[in-house]
Amino acid sequence: MKILVLGGTVFLSKAITAEAVRRGHDVVCGARGASGGVPEGAKLIPIDRNKPGAFDQLAGEQFDSVIDVAKYSVNWVRDALEAFGPTTPHWTFVSSISVYADHSTLNNELLPPLEDDPQAEFTSERYGSVKVASENAVREAVAGREFIVRAGLITGPGDPTDRFGYWPARLSQGGRVVVPDSPELGLQHIDVRDLAQWIVFAAEERVTGTYDATGPAMPFQLGIGEIAGATAPAGTQLVPVPESVLESLNVNPWSGPRSIPLWLPRDWSKMTGRDVSQALANGLKIRPLAETALDSLEYERGLGLDRSRKAGLTQQEELEILTAVS
Repeated sequence: MKILVLGGTVFLSKAITAEAVRRGHDVVCGARGASGGVPEGAKLIPIDRNKPGAFDQLAGEQFDSVIDVAKYSVNWVRDALEAFGPTTPHWTFVSSISVYADHSTLNNELLPPLEDDPQAEFTSERYGSVKVASENAVREAVAGREFIVRAGLITGPGDPTDRFGYWPARLSQGGRVVVPDSPELGLQHIDVRDLAQWIVFAAEERVTGTYDATGPAMPFQLGIGEIAGATAPAGTQLVPVPESVLESLNVNPWSGPRSIPLWLPRDWSKMTGRDVSQALANGLKIRPLAETALDSLEYERGLGLDRSRKAGLTQQEELEILTAVS
């Protein structure tokens, strides 16, 4: 097949490109190229989707599949659909489980769609609403040919967020490790390579529809235990800390500085409870968590375990928490 990947230089889009090339497809990547090159075997066409005529270089080209990972712009999505939608037999759009309005329940009600607004403050709700509008644009333009993937937490080598990688990196160093004492908290993730494989498989097999795309849910503490079993030295101790203590010490949930990555506040707790049975029934395959942890640790070591991180606790911040509960 001839596949157009809108992206191809970072994390998921790069993994999709690598997988498509591995499976013998002719892959063209449309991206600025500012974040790096594309995997060997793919062709990069420099495209800036913020500029008029972004797809002029590809005018007249026909593709068997287009895979769009546009994050923040409905206009980007519509421009691509206008350029390639009428002639493309299969269209993948990577959306997000952030489209759901209420993450404290498993209600499937969606956020209201929102158009692009460069002046608007970026929030998780706005991100989800832009994704809703983008999904609507895809369905309207290529009805019956669309494969919409509502991705959950994406993990594995190359993750630029530093969230999941915090855990194998920290656990590999041993000692006393702070974890949230949240017995009801879940963990749900998908290795970037598994998601990439499914997206390419769906293009090959013309899978259509809208799917929550993540792995089966598990208790958070069980997940951390599996990561520890794969990466932590003997004698490592997980220290559960009450959420009230974490909150009093201004520890942030989920991501960012001074955070416990993947710890969710209660009003977002069901974000890790999505039903993925339809995805699994339609070809999604999930590798063991321990494998993702080991490969992520190798990636983290390549970056440097002592580097400044975008997410997680510093050694001093963790010591402060441990002192508070000792």
